[in-house]
Amino acid sequence: MATDKERLLSEFPAISTQEWKDKIVADLKGADFDRKLVWRTNEGFNVNPFYRREDIEGLSTPKVMPGEYPYVRSTRMDNEWLVRQDITVHDAGEANTKALDILNKGVTSLGFKLQRDQVNKETLSVLLKGIMPEAIELNFSCCISVASQLAGELAAYFASTGADVKQCKGSINFDPFKKQLVKGISNPQWADAAARILEAIRPLPGYRVLTVNALSLNNAGAYIYQELGYALAIGAELIDKLTERGFSIEELTSRIKFVFGVGSNYFMELAKFRAARWLWAEIIGAYGDQYKGEAAKIHMQAVTSTWNKTIYDAHVNLLRTQTEAMSASLGGVDSITVQPFDVTYQESDSFSERIARNQQLLLKEECHFDKVIDPAAGSYYVEHLTNSIADQAWKLFLSVEEEGGFAVAAEAGEVQKAVNASNAKRHAAVAARKEIFLGTNQFPNFTETAAQKLPAAAPAAHSCGCGTATIEALNFDRGASEFEALRLATERSGKDVKVFMLTIGNLAMRLARSQFSSNFFACAGYKVQDNLGFATVQEGVDAALAAGASIVVLCSSDDEYAEFAPEAYKYLAGRAEFVVAGAPACMDDLKAVGIEHFINVKSNVLETLRQFNHKLGIN
Repeated sequence: MATDKERLLSEFPAISTQEWKDKIVADLKGADFDRKLVWRTNEGFNVNPFYRREDIEGLSTPKVMPGEYPYVRSTRMDNEWLVRQDITVHDAGEANTKALDILNKGVTSLGFKLQRDQVNKETLSVLLKGIMPEAIELNFSCCISVASQLAGELAAYFASTGADVKQCKGSINFDPFKKQLVKGISNPQWADAAARILEAIRPLPGYRVLTVNALSLNNAGAYIYQELGYALAIGAELIDKLTERGFSIEELTSRIKFVFGVGSNYFMELAKFRAARWLWAEIIGAYGDQYKGEAAKIHMQAVTSTWNKTIYDAHVNLLRTQTEAMSASLGGVDSITVQPFDVTYQESDSFSERIARNQQLLLKEECHFDKVIDPAAGSYYVEHLTNSIADQAWKLFLSVEEEGGFAVAAEAGEVQKAVNASNAKRHAAVAARKEIFLGTNQFPNFTETAAQKLPAAAPAAHSCGCGTATIEALNFDRGASEFEALRLATERSGKDVKVFMLTIGNLAMRLARSQFSSNFFACAGYKVQDNLGFATVQEGVDAALAAGASIVVLCSSDDEYAEFAPEAYKYLAGRAEFVVAGAPACMDDLKAVGIEHFINVKSNVLETLRQFNHKLGIN
């Protein structure tokens, strides 16, 4: 038996970063390393294909321990997050029954969405019957015009029941900038309303009532650095304006709750939550060393985003929300709301809500994510992302501060304009399939229909006398909305649009191009008929017309298109739309004979399909 201890792999020489890169470049066989493997993020920085220890040299974040200022790793010495589910209150008694039921099914944080006329002691007494406010986090949403009233009613109700108010924890979703961002309504008196709710909630020290609602930015398509940068600016605005009204920093930080969205960019989202803890601690710590303790600890709720959720192939939403819940839980948030997979087209039912709850319970009970604090710490890649996101978000935060603060920017519509521009860029990326939505703009199921899932009429707009829109509001069009509108138009037209793959010639090329083209046209809900191949162009066209094809797609190799395409186009003689799959060198020659339509990887899928819908009389 050996008595000497040897270090694993000690006999192997160290490999430098340049040697690794040289090997990769050799394997690329002449392709450009940066163009092929370096990813330029929407946040404005590059992500490399590999990282090494030298990439985190000089960074402070890998040296911070959990529970240590500036809390990049964690604000606490555990990773126990709360499983939250929200209930829209139509009837207080029914909502109470539902709440008691889901409390026995793993929920540890309840959210109630109240109407204006439900903000009273009578409704609360029915709604909270049998629920111990000391044992469960209770959260409430209502119109901001009655939020202060709700705070007073809630405090009075707990006092009347003999509850230990010091042990009661929860929140009231008072978003001081909702009017400007969501409704486009000027609200220069926001600080006065915030001061009123702070006064009203004083009997309940464990309740957070100042919501930094970054979720709205996320759902409007904001980039990650925008969501974080603007969230920090909102938080700083609350501190600045409310300390001027006599509130202490300790009181304000104990009342502020950050609500972030979380998308499907797994590692970036995880790093966002680490960066949020760090930057908020730095902002509060700047007021003095005495605030580098409890006051500097951010309180975060994560809610799965709606921007990337779809109506078609909606069960794919389960995959999206699962990775999002993983990012949030490993990122160390305080509570998570997983939106049910059917949130895009209906008020969720008991099945979808059960699945949403179980997605979090799976992470706790089977994956044990709650048993480890910040497992990503020390990862060269995640540490790089954390610092890069923090850098970009901090630059945005400083620029907002230099322009007068978040309230000034929101009142001027500058925040909304910037986020809406990002939304437009992301929609353009979805249209060109640079941002992928499985089941919508990539690999759709053309046999699926969705019109029957949608409500017959849009819900009535909220109206409570909040004012008239005078500034730009956030655009909440989801990333898939344009593709869904295109496909719904096809579906509702009642037309049976068939796309026929005329496959001929080179076997490998015709198969590859028929698969690409089938996927392309299925995004509009057209029925696709693929084929094994035809011996002649005439045979293929005859088969297409016999099948009742509205569109015939020629799938072959570039070299063969010079012969096959003019022949097929001439024989088809306008009896169906004709498309060439690819971008052959002879494209100009083919256009000269009258061929108009070519599809390839550089095509704008959405605009191309809109043109075909128009040609086919589908509007």
